[in-house]
Amino acid sequence: MIQLEQTILRELIYHHIDIESDLSAMSDEIYTWQTEEEMEVMKKIFIKPFSNVVTTNEFTHPINLELNPLFNLSRSVFQGGDFIAVSKQICQHLQSVSKHPNIKSGDLFVIRLDHIELNENVYSGLLICKVENKESFVETSSQHHKDSGITFKKGIGSRRLDKACLIVFNEEPYTLFVIDNAPIETDYWQNEFIKLGLKKDYVNHTSQFLTLTKTFVTDQFPEEFEITKADQIDLLNRSVSYFKSNDQFNKAAFEEEVLQDQGIIQSFRKYDAAYKMENDLDIEDEFSISSQAVKKQARIFKSVLKLDKNFHIYIHGNRDLIEQGQDSDGRKYYKIYFENES
Repeated sequence: MIQLEQTILRELIYHHIDIESDLSAMSDEIYTWQTEEEMEVMKKIFIKPFSNVVTTNEFTHPINLELNPLFNLSRSVFQGGDFIAVSKQICQHLQSVSKHPNIKSGDLFVIRLDHIELNENVYSGLLICKVENKESFVETSSQHHKDSGITFKKGIGSRRLDKACLIVFNEEPYTLFVIDNAPIETDYWQNEFIKLGLKKDYVNHTSQFLTLTKTFVTDQFPEEFEITKADQIDLLNRSVSYFKSNDQFNKAAFEEEVLQDQGIIQSFRKYDAAYKMENDLDIEDEFSISSQAVKKQARIFKSVLKLDKNFHIYIHGNRDLIEQGQDSDGRKYYKIYFENES
């Protein structure tokens, strides 16, 4: 997966986009780092947020990829084009698609990068960040024999990035990692400015198959088979366990190890085909498993059994150690076996 610890910020330029006046204040100067500390602060602000981004994307266009403006501008940077001139064109492109009334003005940072590690290979790249919301901070000052001063300012610091796109210059149409922390207000960043689509790789295959499995177990399975909540949770746990304990996914092996019953396997195959068609997915039957994608998706595989408003039972292991029953008064119960308590 992507590794950014050794990534170098090679060139940075800053422009300001003013949505209300429809005019952008564009710079002609590349920022020069004054100290190593400045470089580390910039990396913390602009690079570190991508350490939690798992989904991989790529540039797309409904007619021809060559008609995607940001793809062409990015390729120009990769091929050694005038960085300042291209950054201005990126700014103008962003301005041209910023027509929705909910879109905010902001600061645009265009950064050329070196030494991005992706799948054990090293690439150069381009980072585009738009900061729409600044945080407040206090600046203090003092001079010898003079009073100390306190100034309240707004700036860019530790808060999450509003919108960003990290473009890794591997095989065209390149690999993209995207941050968009207000996609509900408007989708212009992803669909108009970048024009992206999911990359057909092992990362997304892992995420998509786990999501498919979860919806089958929670939605489709109870309609066809009698199943308790505990059994549903056990099946979800076995699904995640398969992905955590294997480096390679094999669909036939998954069905045999996790689903086990032939009736359930046939039901799953029908659901699998319908789900892929409905969601326009092309998931391969064999692929390398992304541990980062598993870690992220495992969070939605809930292993909690909720009993009225009184109890929550977390089921993580052996399903045989919990039994369901009903007493003579009609009250339902679970019997749990254990060796130690803490």
